[in-house]
Amino acid sequence: MIRKLQLPFIFMLLCFGCKTYGPSASFVRPELEKVDYSNLENWAAHPDKRDNADRIPGSEQLASKSLKADVFFIHPTIYNNKGENLPWNPKIDDTELNERVDNSTLLFQASAFNAAGRIFAPRYRQAHLISYSAADKKSAKAAFEVAYKDVKRAFQHYLEYYNQGRPIIIASHSQGTTHAGPLLREFFDGKPLKKRLVAAYLIGMPVPKTYFNYIVPCQSESDIGCAISWRTFKNGHLPDNRPLGDTILVTNPLSWTTDTTYVAKSQNLGAVLRNFDKVLKRRVDAKVHKGILWANKPRFPGSFLLTRKNYHIADINFYYMNIRENAKNRVRVYLDSKK
Repeated sequence: MIRKLQLPFIFMLLCFGCKTYGPSASFVRPELEKVDYSNLENWAAHPDKRDNADRIPGSEQLASKSLKADVFFIHPTIYNNKGENLPWNPKIDDTELNERVDNSTLLFQASAFNAAGRIFAPRYRQAHLISYSAADKKSAKAAFEVAYKDVKRAFQHYLEYYNQGRPIIIASHSQGTTHAGPLLREFFDGKPLKKRLVAAYLIGMPVPKTYFNYIVPCQSESDIGCAISWRTFKNGHLPDNRPLGDTILVTNPLSWTTDTTYVAKSQNLGAVLRNFDKVLKRRVDAKVHKGILWANKPRFPGSFLLTRKNYHIADINFYYMNIRENAKNRVRVYLDSKK
């Protein structure tokens, strides 16, 4: 059963970055069983099941399952539970957490790519949100290693049983991008599989332009085999203690170039925010500036409550319909190039 988002999007936007209590004990590597990705329950989205990645904003129809390309989507951190001595990584069958994944990132992010390809989004034992800021760096690193091994295993299963030579989009946000970068290095960068890469949408984390050897930054709306990335902040704000500058890849999701030309909100095909069934057109602009993406504060129902300058949680949602059209277009260009 497909359920609507239970936690209002605006609340997530307001509270991103709020203090989170989580694991405090040092990481003790558990004897983790390998996740069985032949079990559909271990996929948040999969062509052989009906899930929230199939939804289309403002439509009763569901996405086609017969598209010619695939999207491997790696979701962001949803595991931000409060409490003392929580595990650094949750169980793969944590029902409450999996429902939160399905009703938030799967619905509001993964679905942006369902016009381009069949969506494969693995469940994985994500590192707790506090892993990004924990003083215990050793434990945090170990937690990320557990998460990456799950993502890698899921991708290997996908390649063996489902890909069958089809073109691939890698799409990710936040912690998903933390894992997508190494995955691309291991399987695509300078490897035969790069020939099947339509594009990599590595959103929400700083990605150096030179992170890959053979996967270059996309420079136009129709480039293929390349990488795309951005992190969104309020216009005029430069975040502290974050990689900035021209060495960081920033793609403008309204023009799909990496130059610093301002693009007005009139070019925004639609944001999808609190109400998934409502597309808000021409609400958000974009400009590349010193390693981040700047956007003027958008106006939408409840926006008067928005005081934060970090728009990270809305990296995809602000530009949802542009992403949707762009991913579909890149697949079309890729398929035409193979004729």
